[in-house]
Amino acid sequence: MMKAKITLAREFKIGEIDKRIYGSFIEHLGRAVYGGIYEPGHITADEDGFRRDVIELVNELNVPIVRYPGGNFVSGYNWEDGVGAVENRPKRLDLAWGTTEPNTFGTNEFMKWCQKANTECMMAVNLGTRGADEARNLVEYMNHKGGSAWADLRKSHGFEKPWDVKLWCLGNEMDGRWQMCAKTAVDYGKLANETSKMMKWTDDRIETVLCGSSSRSSPTFGEWEAQSLDIAYDSVDYVSLHQYYDNKTDDTPSFLAKTLELEEFIYTVICVCDYIKAKRRSPKTINLSFDEWNVWYHSDFAPFERWSCAPPRLEDIYNFEDALMIGSMIITILRHCDRIKIACLAQLVNVIAPIFTQTGGGIFKQTIYYPFEHMSNFGRGVALNPIITCDKYDCKEFTDVPYIESIATFDEENETLTLFAVNKSLDEGQELTVNMLDFDGYKPFEFISMDGYGIKDENSFECEKVKPHTNELPVIDGGVMTANLKPFSWNVIRLQKIFSKNS
Repeated sequence: MMKAKITLAREFKIGEIDKRIYGSFIEHLGRAVYGGIYEPGHITADEDGFRRDVIELVNELNVPIVRYPGGNFVSGYNWEDGVGAVENRPKRLDLAWGTTEPNTFGTNEFMKWCQKANTECMMAVNLGTRGADEARNLVEYMNHKGGSAWADLRKSHGFEKPWDVKLWCLGNEMDGRWQMCAKTAVDYGKLANETSKMMKWTDDRIETVLCGSSSRSSPTFGEWEAQSLDIAYDSVDYVSLHQYYDNKTDDTPSFLAKTLELEEFIYTVICVCDYIKAKRRSPKTINLSFDEWNVWYHSDFAPFERWSCAPPRLEDIYNFEDALMIGSMIITILRHCDRIKIACLAQLVNVIAPIFTQTGGGIFKQTIYYPFEHMSNFGRGVALNPIITCDKYDCKEFTDVPYIESIATFDEENETLTLFAVNKSLDEGQELTVNMLDFDGYKPFEFISMDGYGIKDENSFECEKVKPHTNELPVIDGGVMTANLKPFSWNVIRLQKIFSKNS
């Protein structure tokens, strides 16, 4: 058994954790909407056609914000097609995914679903085939009280009160050649700047997100952020990051080591934002919205019937190693919670998602559901930087990879401390000692882990094989907690203040 050490103190504060860091994403893609969150006639469907079994699992995840309606889809979407009487809505060809969009589910349906799922909307506007005028009209439709054409149209559709959407994405992946009406950084920066201005003139309470590069591997990465942000700096609030990882080479040690690359990606975007801030001599700080992240490679782009409606697409079935990667990615994102204020696990249901449904049938939690659930529910308050001493390994793609990936969160109001840790070693456990410098009176009350499974083990409708279990509580002696982490494991240790030092 290897040995690892963590030192924790309240002074090791990274920053406040914005609850929106545990967001997710619903796009009109595959069965995310139709057959996912919306399925009239299903045995669990409510009066609006929303699957209650899905809402139940979304509530368990405690997702505070959901990005909508895309994704690549939004670059060709006419939002007006999805409002008003359903029988009058047109069917459209969706060029992003090669399907037919029936528009029976649109903006107001999604907002009603958000209310029932106890979440808020992060709305994206079409800056591909459309532009600033359509975007500001949508803000007026969604957020204005009344007495104007678009707000009164909303009222005529049966929604008297405005939806008051606060967060808006200025398009999606506009650097990508696969995007409808992709743009250069300069052209996009000009359009995003004018669009954001007009949207905020319509409602000065909103925040906007500038599209960053579609991934770290984009040929214009860095240059795209610098050029577009230099133009739009004064009118936007966040820059987006998107990143997916895969294990197509079936090299588990290298797969789990990709959080080193993720760390560098985040750091680079922060540096670009701060460079533009310095260049412009601006007092304003631009923060980050990591509004697409996940593991994605199992399903890839399987054949489907072109122009069909909601065919199964990108339906990855996740395994145990994916769960550890998801846990490691969230830990990495939290290490930068002083600058990352929004993050969206892409996506929420069926399409590369933690929740999987059968159209007309059942539902199950994927392996990746659990680390996200633990972090979302227990990882609130402030993030603390754990000083980690542990062994490292080399693999085909990386060197000096720490076996232990960890973060701690501290909820001062509820006097709870939570330690999240991944042991990346395939065959050795870790004897972990945690030196808690100024957490007198804190005692562990729950130790959750996922371990002992085969790295390729999956869940299914028939058997949710991979799931967490509780362990014997760690021991604290003299301010030092000792816990044994199993080989290749996800671990959550929760502590509560039991007494004060002077009591």
